[in-house]
Amino acid sequence: MASSKSNALETLMMTLALAMLATVAAAATGQLSLGPSTTTNLTLHNLCPFPVWPLVTANAGVPSVPTDDDGDTFGRLDGHGNGLATLAFPSGPWSGRVVARTGCADDYNDEAPYLCATGDAPPVTVAQVSVGGPGGAAAYSVSLVDGFNVAMAVTPHGFAADEGRGGRCPTLGCAVDLAADCPAGARSPRGGCGAGASAAALFKARCPDTRTNATDVEATPQDCVAPSEIKVVFCPAPPDTVAGPGHHY
Repeated sequence: MASSKSNALETLMMTLALAMLATVAAAATGQLSLGPSTTTNLTLHNLCPFPVWPLVTANAGVPSVPTDDDGDTFGRLDGHGNGLATLAFPSGPWSGRVVARTGCADDYNDEAPYLCATGDAPPVTVAQVSVGGPGGAAAYSVSLVDGFNVAMAVTPHGFAADEGRGGRCPTLGCAVDLAADCPAGARSPRGGCGAGASAAALFKARCPDTRTNATDVEATPQDCVAPSEIKVVFCPAPPDTVAGPGHHY
């Protein structure tokens, strides 16, 4: 069962990647103009009790998402829910990753590039996102393959199921501070928990809707079509304190 789920999700991610590369290549040769992505916004919300400096990185050959909605270089998100930013995806298919960096600067006006306590290098929690695939397909995950530094969840909004057209777009990720229970041998001196075998087993047991190795899939299936927004939440509230496992932040 796990193998069939893994193969299905790997096929979806491969289809999205191939479609994206084909579209970008066609546009580069003048054979096709990139149309608008069906997913328009990437929203970042910091519920941690400390600030984070999110880093949004596009995959090779894909336009970057470097600015906030005011056109300024994106930087710090204050904690306790005060840090909220909505970024516009570029036109056409897009795929990339989001990480939360911590301890980057004491001065709010410090300019990038930052030197950060966590997030510049492993251990680091990574949100992976692909949107604008065939038929508006989207895929997303929270990866702990490189370890853990900040609890993170990815939740879509405005997807096809909201309009009665099917599609499964669950919230995926981890609301647990995994560093608190990190095995002694995997603890990072600057914060977070490394990616050794014992840590990976802990990650999967505590957070089954994450990926902990290259062939891993989430316990909750996804088949998401045309979400209008992908929201990445740092330090999300545990499901039992909100609306249950199907809650969308």
